Parts: sequence; C-alpha cells; structure tokens
Amino acid sequence: MDCKLRLWFPARYALRRPLTSTLCIMTEYTSDHWEPHFDEEEAKAIIGKHLLVGVTHRNHSDEVTGLEQFHGEIIRASREEGIILRLSGSDKERWVPPDLSRLEPAAPGNYRLKDSGEVVVDPDLLSTWTVYPPKQSQ
Repeated sequence: MDCKLRLWFPARYALRRPLTSTLCIMTEYTSDHWEPHFDEEEAKAIIGKHLLVGVTHRNHSDEVTGLEQFHGEIIRASREEGIILRLSGSDKERWVPPDLSRLEPAAPGNYRLKDSGEVVVDPDLLSTWTVYPPKQSQ
C-alpha cells in the first residue's frame, strides 16, 4: 500500500511523549502536499467542548492492528501544539492533529467505547483517524 500523505510531526506535537517513528495518516486528501485546516477563531470556539476520538491503526497490508478510543474536554488548540484534550476522569492529556476539518458535530446519544465498554453520553464532537506505519524501504 502506498500512502499519498505522510505527516512528520515535530517534537512539540508529541506532547511529552517521544515520537519513535513517522506516521502516515490517511485523509480524504489525495495530493502529496497537505496542510491541516486550522483557524484561530474556530479553534477558540472548540475550547471546552467534549471530543470523542477514534483511531484505527493499520499495517502496510491494510489490516487493522489496533483500535483506540478516548474522549475528554478540549483544553487548548493551536496550529503549533495541535488539539489537546484532558481525558475524562483523569488529569492526563492527549493530542490530536491540528486539523479542524476532522472534527464533526456528534449526534446526541450514547456512544459505547469498544475496549472498555464505557458509555460516553452526548459528546459535542467526533474525530476519526486512520494511522499507518512509515512506508517500508525497498
């Protein structure tokens, strides 16, 4: 599988977590050059919103190797740092890439997390991502 888009995130995006490899994140964009959509005014409007995130990890054969779901309150957002949420029921923070176009309004209702069974009630926003490992060297 050839990934059209490779994002290299500087250390500041790792959010106190070392980045050990380059990630390839698939989006609806097909060009070789991709810029996340980020607007300062839109970013201000999402602060305090409850975000539910789903991440699917896939290998080079496009097989699912892992699933992550997490949610919390967006506590800050910037082009440089990304979108930062404080996980619900915790003081821990998680990072999401600074692409506001990947945030969608959530329909009211209950969302059950597959791994934990936790029920998230009426989140404000949803965001889903698919992550691939770096392209293998020939």
